Amino acid sequence: MGRAHRSRPKMLGAKLWLIRTHFGLTQPALIKQLSVKGEKLYPSSISLYEKGEREPSLLVLLRYARFAGVPMEVLVDDKIRLGHKDFPD
Repeated sequence: MGRAHRSRPKMLGAKLWLIRTHFGLTQPALIKQLSVKGEKLYPSSISLYEKGEREPSLLVLLRYARFAGVPMEVLVDDKIRLGHKDFPD
């Protein structure tokens, strides 16, 4: 059996890129900040997430949200915009 098609957030990659660049991190530095146990992350993984070619796991997405200080909903809902003003000081 094949996988069922599901909707994917179109703006997720751009939001993940915004988080990394807002905090001035390289891809390897972001990986250290996310530090998800049991899940190997590589700069190529981050690149694919940011290009929208791959989606992070829920645990990685949760770490992105916590790191950025935003609700996970902000990352996955295309109707919610994310900008530099949305990050805590």
